[in-house]
Amino acid sequence: MRNATIFKTFIVFSTLYLLILLIGYENLDLFLKPILIPLLGFGVYFYRKFPTKNTLLAALLFSWIGDVILLFADIAEIYFILGLVSFLTAHVIYCILFNNQIKTKANKNKVAFGIGSFAIALYLIGMLSLLLPSLGDLKVPVIVYASVISIMLLFVFKGFLVWEDPGNKYIFIGAIVFVISDSILAINKFYTPIERSSFLIMLTYLVAQYLIVVGVLKLNPKKVE
Repeated sequence: MRNATIFKTFIVFSTLYLLILLIGYENLDLFLKPILIPLLGFGVYFYRKFPTKNTLLAALLFSWIGDVILLFADIAEIYFILGLVSFLTAHVIYCILFNNQIKTKANKNKVAFGIGSFAIALYLIGMLSLLLPSLGDLKVPVIVYASVISIMLLFVFKGFLVWEDPGNKYIFIGAIVFVISDSILAINKFYTPIERSSFLIMLTYLVAQYLIVVGVLKLNPKKVE
């Protein structure tokens, strides 16, 4: 299958990119980083039709825009803010996608959903408590962003309880890893420097996007509509 070959190419290029980051050649970002998410996008594009296909492609598009903009974040703060807006948009689109994804089993486990919601709320409160004293003029954008990624994770956890295996697990793990990636970025930028932060951020980010994409594809109908 064409899309399977594209996904394998994504894994190869991502591995090469991460190795380059690991050995310290971060200046090669301009050449490799912009091609990674488009590879995932092409994999989705050449996949069979399904109801949330365009929504998934839109989320990947805004993720890619954010990737490109953040390449210039060291030049001026405005690039970081614009990148934040792009990823914020991607997360909102992911929320829409997860909300619209077809449910295949009844959600009877209200206790589990309550516990998960509480854990996500604790993450949000803890992260903001850690970052707020050092955010300065970026307090509002970061609060909004942290709230949206928490809501995204909540949608995923709700879906985890009602979607089919193994797609629900792929997306759930992917969403958690995505939040970890954003958390590393935020802590590194606003709280304390983290060694090999670029490598850790991109490792978790690429794994997250791949798992979410594969999970969504696994959840959707096998017949072309």
